[in-house]
Amino acid sequence: MKKNASFEQRMPLFDRIFKPQLITLDNGHTVMKPRSRTPLIAAIVVAALLVAMHVTNFDLAIIFRRANQLTKILSQIFRPNPSFFSSVINPLWDTIKMSVMGSVIGSLLALPFSVAASSNINKNGPLLALLRLILSIVRTLPTLVIASICALIFGLGTFAGTIAITIFTFGIVSKMLYESIETVDMGAFEALESAGANKFQAFWSAVFPQILPTYLSHCLYSFEINVRAASILGYVGAGGLGILIDERIGWRDYNGLGTVLLTLFIAVFIIENISQFLRSKLS
Repeated sequence: MKKNASFEQRMPLFDRIFKPQLITLDNGHTVMKPRSRTPLIAAIVVAALLVAMHVTNFDLAIIFRRANQLTKILSQIFRPNPSFFSSVINPLWDTIKMSVMGSVIGSLLALPFSVAASSNINKNGPLLALLRLILSIVRTLPTLVIASICALIFGLGTFAGTIAITIFTFGIVSKMLYESIETVDMGAFEALESAGANKFQAFWSAVFPQILPTYLSHCLYSFEINVRAASILGYVGAGGLGILIDERIGWRDYNGLGTVLLTLFIAVFIIENISQFLRSKLS
């Protein structure tokens, strides 16, 4: 009895509540078959979904009632106005310029910071924790929030958007890069340090060549993200296509909005394919 009680205590809680089935084999031996957890998992998921629908006031009936409005708006968006294309060029160019400048500056600033935030380079525990805390705070802030703050500080326009993208890129690239640095082979770095080189010289000669392709790949990936993010920064006055998108929606000019979105899609498609090609060569 004690042996059976001890065995049951070691069983998972699910198996203790829903007792396994005893199955008799052809040879006369009996085995325990645990009951399936699928019904319990499905019940939990359904319950969570119902609670979420109640909390968010989700109403499926509204979707069906308003479906005709969705198709009406989409039909206009998918019929772009070619005459509006000339008005899209300058905001699109501003968006690309913000993305390029912000990506380059943010990536350059991220390089020394990520080195200092790498545990295999920086052995100072409190400083390491402080640097990673700063990175966590930077990554927590959405780009639109950063752009809103920059617009208040530096005024409306593309300069505020560029600063916002720089901060966003800095946080993303720093995080990915210091994780990459922590995976490199440190044998050459330690050998150079033991030979009398300082940390900078050892890093530049032994570690930087190893992480350079990864670093450039992270920079290109961030640039892809920034082109899409920069297109909505105009909502908070940071310049670019966002101003035009907000304007077209406000005026219910969905044909003009379709032109903006089509132009943005083509630009992003070209940039992403070039970036993916370059990243494949780096890898």
